Amino acid sequence: MKPERSRGNAALTLTGVVRRFGKATALDELSFTVPRGSVCALVGENGAGKTTTLSILAGFLQPDAGSVDVLGLGPFHVATHRGRVGILPQDAELPGASTPRELLVAWARLQGLDRTEARESAEECLRTIQLVDRANDRVSSLSHGMRRRLTVGSALVGDPELILLDEPTAGLDPAQARHLRQALATRRGRATVLISSHNLPELESLCDHVVIIERGRCLKADAMDAVTGRDREVEVHLAAPFPPGRGAVERLSLQPDDPTDLADATSGFLRTLLDEGARIVAVRRGGALEERYFGEPT
Repeated sequence: MKPERSRGNAALTLTGVVRRFGKATALDELSFTVPRGSVCALVGENGAGKTTTLSILAGFLQPDAGSVDVLGLGPFHVATHRGRVGILPQDAELPGASTPRELLVAWARLQGLDRTEARESAEECLRTIQLVDRANDRVSSLSHGMRRRLTVGSALVGDPELILLDEPTAGLDPAQARHLRQALATRRGRATVLISSHNLPELESLCDHVVIIERGRCLKADAMDAVTGRDREVEVHLAAPFPPGRGAVERLSLQPDDPTDLADATSGFLRTLLDEGARIVAVRRGGALEERYFGEPT
């Protein structure tokens, strides 16, 4: 049987977490919080500590110092968190002789579901990862993309309240990646999803919270709207430099003193530009996550 859902505002809290591998420090007093019910991006370059962070959250590794709280129940422990947490590791391997249906049922059973619940959850998951028609084929006969979808299914089966995903759309074609993003979006509010990925545009479209880490430290952890500026500014892209002549620009940024007045301020700003002959080709709230991550001017 599934455990009762845990309570509290934070799904994950890391405080001063340190993890070393020999002389190398992977996590250096890493601290951040992920709100319960959010879909959160974990962003950083290779070697920033993303996979190490996920491994500690899932209980695969233990920190050398600091504290970790998963779902308000302390650090991950099988007896406490069984059925509550699903994880897609970075390089998940699958037994080639098994079938997708067999594996999903087995994973659901490991999450604490009885036989009937496990079968029902496996069938739902097969639909989510679009493998119903290959459910009884051996894993060894599946394409790379199909096997990747099945590994994602290992994190989703059993309807856990915390889902940890390391590069979930890697190797998927555009249609499959889009379908998976839609499936993950439906879990917002009823589960917490933490996604480590290098695909910043994808994360921006899907996530409502973002954690940026560098060299094992947290640089920023906030709502996606706050990080991208969608909650306080509007970008206007013009077809040609405006006004014509020296100092003309092709992109303008509006940042009203009162963010609650953003809609009215934007309307007046655009009206003025049009009256002055500007040719507007695009209007967007805030800047792209990629621009903010690299510190590019808006």
